[in-house]
Amino acid sequence: MRRRIGKTLTTAVVATTTAALLTAPAAHAAPSTFVVDLATGTGALRYGATGFLYGLGDEGIPDETMLAALKPQVAAQKAPDGLQHPNGDALKIAPMFKRAGGRDIQIYMQDIYQQWPYENLGIADYLAKVDTMTRKVVADPYRSSYVYVPFNEPDAIWYGGNLNGLLADWKTVFQRIRSIDPGARIAGPNFASYRSADLRTFLTYARDNGVLPDVMAWHELGDDFFTSWHLHYADYRAIETSLGISARPITINEYGRISGDLGVPGNLVQFVAKFENSKVDGCLAYWTTAGGLNDLVTRNNQATGGWWLHKWYGELTGNTVAVTPPSPGGSLQGLAAVDSGKKQARIILGGNNPSSGTYDTNVQVRGVPSYLGTTVHATVWGIDNSGLNPSTGPYVVREGDFTTSGGQLTVPLTGLKGASAYQIILTPNKDLTAALTSRYEAEYAALGGSARITYGTGTGYSGTYFTEGYGASSTASTKFVVTAPADGYYNLSLRYSAGPYTGAPADRSIRLRVNGSNLTDVALPATADWNTWRTVTTKVYLPAGINRIEYNAYATDDRDAVNVDYLDVAATSGTVSAYESESAANTLSGTAVVVSDSAASGGRYVGWLGAGAANTLRFNGVTVPSAGRYRLVVSYANAEVVGDHAYNNNIVDRYADISVNGGAAKKVVFRNTLAWNTYRTRVVDVDLAAGANTITFSNASSGYAPNIDRIQIAAVLG
Repeated sequence: MRRRIGKTLTTAVVATTTAALLTAPAAHAAPSTFVVDLATGTGALRYGATGFLYGLGDEGIPDETMLAALKPQVAAQKAPDGLQHPNGDALKIAPMFKRAGGRDIQIYMQDIYQQWPYENLGIADYLAKVDTMTRKVVADPYRSSYVYVPFNEPDAIWYGGNLNGLLADWKTVFQRIRSIDPGARIAGPNFASYRSADLRTFLTYARDNGVLPDVMAWHELGDDFFTSWHLHYADYRAIETSLGISARPITINEYGRISGDLGVPGNLVQFVAKFENSKVDGCLAYWTTAGGLNDLVTRNNQATGGWWLHKWYGELTGNTVAVTPPSPGGSLQGLAAVDSGKKQARIILGGNNPSSGTYDTNVQVRGVPSYLGTTVHATVWGIDNSGLNPSTGPYVVREGDFTTSGGQLTVPLTGLKGASAYQIILTPNKDLTAALTSRYEAEYAALGGSARITYGTGTGYSGTYFTEGYGASSTASTKFVVTAPADGYYNLSLRYSAGPYTGAPADRSIRLRVNGSNLTDVALPATADWNTWRTVTTKVYLPAGINRIEYNAYATDDRDAVNVDYLDVAATSGTVSAYESESAANTLSGTAVVVSDSAASGGRYVGWLGAGAANTLRFNGVTVPSAGRYRLVVSYANAEVVGDHAYNNNIVDRYADISVNGGAAKKVVFRNTLAWNTYRTRVVDVDLAAGANTITFSNASSGYAPNIDRIQIAAVLG
């Protein structure tokens, strides 16, 4: 949120967050009871809480892998060519968002203005801008994915105390948009908070004048969300019913308080749970910097604790089921889903304000389906708050077998951390080995195509079972999401079985896909039978942070008929060649110059690149043994900021055009490092020729490229 309400709430939120409104139980208090009823379905998963306001900055900011792993639904971004912030243009981020599986992109149309609060130049001025913006949307290839948001917090901006003025202008702007884009979806009124009486007046007017919003939107930014969301939601639906208006999709396109919620798993789980329970969409508020998924991502492709919570959420499958927290407006909240096909149930829970406290709870699971058996295996995972630092990832809290009685079991949990979130995975009692934090079990991964978990009669596997379904399939996929602590080579060790299979060769193979790109076909020697397991290791260069590792069926025959048990990931060594930007072997042109900085590798970097086609840095003699695809690891700094804002840092994500051997340039955007003496890396794939190559950095626009410290070259496969 970049709104006037933020200025008035800041002090109050800090003062009240630790107040009695959301007090934590004392450490010695009796455990609460958190009830999950697996027999009472509540509908299809919406994944609606995975939305972001200015969470996307530019193409590649954040890294697409960070976004794709979350099942993103809604992005709220600035108007085309808007001046409010230097990045976040809805039309520019659309290709990446859609590739990552995103659904809707809301366009904050008033963000065409530069000032905050928005300059009020009159409705005629705004209508002229609306014309221009709408025509750009109509001409865009992703036109069907956009939702227009004509006004932002109009109860505080332009129309404070003037609801009638808003109603008249809403009608005018609504009709103007529809006159240019007849199929336009329009969201509103986008009040800064839930305002029951004003919403009733707004909807009555909109109904009577034929300008009802297609999507209802308002913001949830205060403490009252925690205690009153269910009341807000019920009241709004009652207003619709009383006015004879069909139920609108709801998007809470700014949620989370200015202090204490962004990136904090134990707080965010409360929003996720309540929005999913109500089947509405929600976008994390924009309180800090654009392009970091609202503090779920740090350093562009590394996860904070909040990211892992949303990843768990995105990996829920099947249908949601009824969850009863200790109290509707209390701190502890959660959600759950059961998937009969996978024979799994998953529960996510957390929340304890003040977040410094701990608490105990008994998770009572009712309506346990017969396919889970009379003894159920439970693995409990935790994810802690990491602030804006990279998270080390989930860890095992406890694991055990629980006997059902009357279709019910209880998992007691003690000493849970207030700022953390927790996930419980329930499976049939088929476990053979304990869960390991460092191991990625296939049965807990996301599955695609015909891949399945049967919990059948197999033996010798690790964990609770394995994935199968690769035989007679070209679609089966087991999709792991893994963490690499640093840029470098890693051994990807896949445990598999490849027993006798009619029509299949003795030796098999499987296609390895990393971060959305097919990498290689991994040879898998035959195993004596399907209960015999082997491990094959592939050495791959991975960027620091989150990586998507997929093992896919790919052939029309059965050369890829295997079962997948687990993936181990371990750092290893490999050949990496480094080239300093300040080397005398390089060619600097125009304004490009070597600058001293003790924080840079070798104590120097090259700056003043770009802002014109003549200002370039060319690395000469970049030598590789054979032609092929390589990882280009660029070490850079960029702390450019444009303009001032009350609380948003208006960072600029600079870009460079990178050309290999004088060929076509590739535009690469570099995430702001927030300080000129802070150097980060950006990993880019390039195709190099055998022997010596040149790599040139430029930016022919009026903008500068980042400062370049050095580059490193590594083969994709070690």
